[in-house]
Amino acid sequence: MKRQRKPWLNSKDRQQIWQRWSAGESLSAIARELQRNVSSVHRVVGERGGIAPPARTRSSRVLALSEREEISRGLSAKLSMNEIARRLGRAVSTVSREIGRNGGLDQYRAHEADTGAWQRALRPKLCALSSNARLCRLVASKLSLQWSPAQISGWLKRRFRVRENMHLSHETIYRSMFIQARGVLKKELTAHLRRHQTMRHAKNASTSGQNRGGIVGAVSISERPAQVEDRAVPGHWEGDLLAGSNNTYIATLVERHSRYVVLVKVAGKDTESVVSALIKQVKKLPQELRRSITWDRGSEMASHKALTIATDVQVYFCDPRSPWQRGSNENTNGLLRQYFPKGVPIDGYSQADLNKIAKRLNGRPRQTLQFMNPAEKLAETLGVASTG
Repeated sequence: MKRQRKPWLNSKDRQQIWQRWSAGESLSAIARELQRNVSSVHRVVGERGGIAPPARTRSSRVLALSEREEISRGLSAKLSMNEIARRLGRAVSTVSREIGRNGGLDQYRAHEADTGAWQRALRPKLCALSSNARLCRLVASKLSLQWSPAQISGWLKRRFRVRENMHLSHETIYRSMFIQARGVLKKELTAHLRRHQTMRHAKNASTSGQNRGGIVGAVSISERPAQVEDRAVPGHWEGDLLAGSNNTYIATLVERHSRYVVLVKVAGKDTESVVSALIKQVKKLPQELRRSITWDRGSEMASHKALTIATDVQVYFCDPRSPWQRGSNENTNGLLRQYFPKGVPIDGYSQADLNKIAKRLNGRPRQTLQFMNPAEKLAETLGVASTG
């Protein structure tokens, strides 16, 4: 059966994309929410270098949609242009030109007329660099010397104190690099920026998980005790979020010694939801299984100190972009995809349902355990610990 193609992104979709992007959401998260391909969302954002288009406003001097609807109703009632103009409080010439440019007396339609007015109102505005060749050359030369746009902007104001036509904001420089439709600065100049990005990101993008290195008070995995690394002592866990469609998640914990899995239902990806759910679940574990948790640098663990205070479990954080440092958890999340396929929401499971799935997985033999299953391995370890 041929897959049905989705319609083109309309203006409402594009507006929602820019709202979410400006709020700091990732391209993949936006695509999941709109049920679109990431490439479609990337195309919209990439065309403007990640810089949202300015909101369009309508001057009070021009006709509004409600006034155009009044004109349409007046024409249907066979009212004269003078009468329509009087009711609107507008000049007769304004009403006459409006009707004439939008199909005349017989074909005038308010919605089509309003749409046409928005399109005719588009006025491409030249940026400062496109109208000042010397300024453009100066900016390009300083960028080639690895100057930041903020440094260039400040230098221009000091160098040309009284010549305001040579002043430029750092944001204008960024826009001229990232919005290539302006045709002013070459895209290759972005390679000279400290961060070699090709799109502008929202200042609060770190809250969405894009910047995964900004956890306050994070204790690095390099400070983790040696007993965690050699897996000799039970009670050290690796954790992560397993993602479903429509921004749904499940927290997964894997005990490093036995590969025992605990699944935790979370209400959302925000740190309050994740940490509170983990606290509730960790408190149910035996005391000897509460030693440490190793997590990646996702913002969902921003409140890690609250977890440590409530459970006495130390949280360690992997290095950025190093999922292999949580190898047991990554491997287990792959196994869990048999139960939670990609592209399917996973918020419909109760904690009891998750416990049943975890029990099934913990009952499966594992080659790394010489074909013991995690439940047997953990029981054997705890038995030795309790009698030794």
